[in-house]
Amino acid sequence: MPGMPGKKPLSLAAAAAAITLGAAACGNGDGADSEALQFGYVFPETGDLSHLGPPQVSAAKFALHTINEAGGVLDQEVPAILTGDEANDAAQANDAAQRLIDNDVDVVLGAASSSMTLAIIDTVTGADTVQCSGSNTAPGLTEEKPTEYYYRTAPSDLLQGPVLAQKVASDGHQNVAIAYRADDYGEGLANAAAQAMKDNGIEVKYKEGYDPNAPNFDSVVTEIANQETDAVIMVSFEEGVQIITGLLESGVDADQMYGTDGLNDETLGSSVDSDNPGIIDGFQGTAPDVGEAGFVKDLQAFDEDLELLQFSSQVYDCAIVAALAAEQAESTDPTVFVKELAPVTQDGEKCTTFAQCRDLIREGKDIDYEGVSGPINLDEKGDVSQATFQVYGFEDGGKHVRQESITVP
Repeated sequence: MPGMPGKKPLSLAAAAAAITLGAAACGNGDGADSEALQFGYVFPETGDLSHLGPPQVSAAKFALHTINEAGGVLDQEVPAILTGDEANDAAQANDAAQRLIDNDVDVVLGAASSSMTLAIIDTVTGADTVQCSGSNTAPGLTEEKPTEYYYRTAPSDLLQGPVLAQKVASDGHQNVAIAYRADDYGEGLANAAAQAMKDNGIEVKYKEGYDPNAPNFDSVVTEIANQETDAVIMVSFEEGVQIITGLLESGVDADQMYGTDGLNDETLGSSVDSDNPGIIDGFQGTAPDVGEAGFVKDLQAFDEDLELLQFSSQVYDCAIVAALAAEQAESTDPTVFVKELAPVTQDGEKCTTFAQCRDLIREGKDIDYEGVSGPINLDEKGDVSQATFQVYGFEDGGKHVRQESITVP
């Protein structure tokens, strides 16, 4: 995409938004000529994926708070983040993205789901605005929409599939059924898991997609139960609760069931059976790791009401990488700092915080930001080449536990 000679002038709408939010930049007097780095987000505040919203919103705000505590970007305070609700609806997500573009944001965090990113990516990156998702995992996303303005700190499902397969194999299962929501996320992860199962000597007896908006999932449950497999893998979001309930009623035990990040919910047991959350004891799954213990503690102190953590560390890293790229480029113009997104995550002196990395940059050193979500090392497509996953499970009356962390490759 062609570059622009400089940052767009602030529109009337953007000025109004800045006044409303009280978000005017406040440089220290010797700051750069660049305007303050403006972030916005498109996350699910409503809709059937709204449970993914709070940890991502809180992580984004915490990242900006951390940056400002360290003195801001290029010695200018980062304004309050501008908001947008994707609502798991393509039209609404795109409207939200367009409003952010109209308000001259430099970085859009989101969308949460791969499908919603496909709905907004042309709007965002077509405006030469940087976009980063901390939760997009569909394998083909960076190939379907190749652009230097998009990157993601969430690992592709091509990395998660083998981790899930190794867990199923280590538990001694020899054949599996895979049910997945028929969208970019579900199909991508199901295919990656199926191939990894075969590579581990596990027979995939059943692999079918389903409409996540169906009124019920009785036919899915019946088809899976009739396979009489050792294990069942579900690539689902909250509709998976109905599938789990049906499988339990059909005689499939919880310790035969496996999920992915879409079912990594601390309240899953209560959702399946509020009177007996322990009914899912033995259920296991894999997901991108929630992040370092210190980060989790600090985030929960920042937002004491936060209950879920899924993808919070990845969203935090999205914001920090963008801020460091702007520092490295000495510009908050996305057409300039886009060139530094990958370099600040690879082949340099390792650093782990915005302040530490920023100081190294100002000393003239190349940096390798090691994120709170794990190694990042962005490749030429904007994908992380290393990632840390967790194996989660439920035990002792439906208590959610983090069993282990695995870094791949």
